[in-house]
Amino acid sequence: MLSFWEKESLLQYDYIVIGSGIVGLSAAISLKERAPGSRVLVLERDILPTGASTKNAGFACIGSLTEILTDLQTMSVEAVKNLVNLRLQGLRLLRSRLGDATIGYGENGSHELIGPSEEWALHQLPEVNHILAELFNGEPAFTLANDRLPVFGFAPGYVKALIRNNFEGELHTGKMMRALIDTALLKGVEIKTGCTVKTIDDFHTGVNVIVPHHTLEEDITFSARKVLICTNAFTRRLLPEEDVVPGRGQVLITTPVKDLPFKGVFHMEEGYYYFRELEGRVLLGGGRQLDFAGETSTNFRFNDRIQHELEVLLHNVILPGREVAVADRWTGIMAFGKTKQPIVKAHTKNVIMGVRMGGMGVAIGSVIGDNIAVMALES
Repeated sequence: MLSFWEKESLLQYDYIVIGSGIVGLSAAISLKERAPGSRVLVLERDILPTGASTKNAGFACIGSLTEILTDLQTMSVEAVKNLVNLRLQGLRLLRSRLGDATIGYGENGSHELIGPSEEWALHQLPEVNHILAELFNGEPAFTLANDRLPVFGFAPGYVKALIRNNFEGELHTGKMMRALIDTALLKGVEIKTGCTVKTIDDFHTGVNVIVPHHTLEEDITFSARKVLICTNAFTRRLLPEEDVVPGRGQVLITTPVKDLPFKGVFHMEEGYYYFRELEGRVLLGGGRQLDFAGETSTNFRFNDRIQHELEVLLHNVILPGREVAVADRWTGIMAFGKTKQPIVKAHTKNVIMGVRMGGMGVAIGSVIGDNIAVMALES
């Protein structure tokens, strides 16, 4: 049972954030920046944030050419521009808040490999640059970089062209998350891990958040004026009616590769495959399109078919004829829906949500967190 002291002093907050990933920590930091005297609590169900925030590839990206062209087939031009602009705003906030050196941000080149079935996209490059021109002060977002193909050494039978994205970078995911945690703590945010939220009750005058206490074998009731839900792929465990579909991502990383011929980040096949150089290794992930149904899961398990295809891609296309060994593998869980737009809204009067990052949490997580913090403070 809880003591008088615990009930009296340790359970009441102004704002409770559920989820300690990029969005949740960014929201908590924004709350303390805008309302320094407020009491802010972040509740995380696991020891570490477990979805995609600590498991992504560290791409500071706005989207590849083929991905944007695919979006233009289902979205209006204005909606696509707004989505790209959201990514730009999020990256600017992340970098200005934490500092490039702190998060290991760099611009070592961002390229998309164009295969035989995607050569059509080359003819659309000028039009896409025109659409996005105002976001980049008239500079082209994409340019041909075929001169780099002999240097990078990709399989010529597969790679027919190379497109450079002139406004993308990379970062160190671990350093970014460490910096977000340290910044939140420095500003006075409390973070409690191992807290699986059971229910959220909005009584209009305030919100109760129920968390089981396994040692005491009873529920603990935290209270707050506002609650911010930042659980991304796991949102339907709390709000089953929301359009949030998990999308698992398979990732592997090699041992150091002698004389690795490229640096930077790379996209393939509308962004479904991605790889980068990391400390002389190749980090490679993706392949969700090979088994959409199987990867619609919140289970952290390997998909043997996709892991095999990643190795085939590694050996046959990225490093053809090179000896390379896989050092480690992992999975991360992203969130998608019927559109690529994130869900940013008031679920009830005092419960606000910022979820469904569409695989772009690094790019948009900071600004989505800031947006819902502003909503919580103004409502």
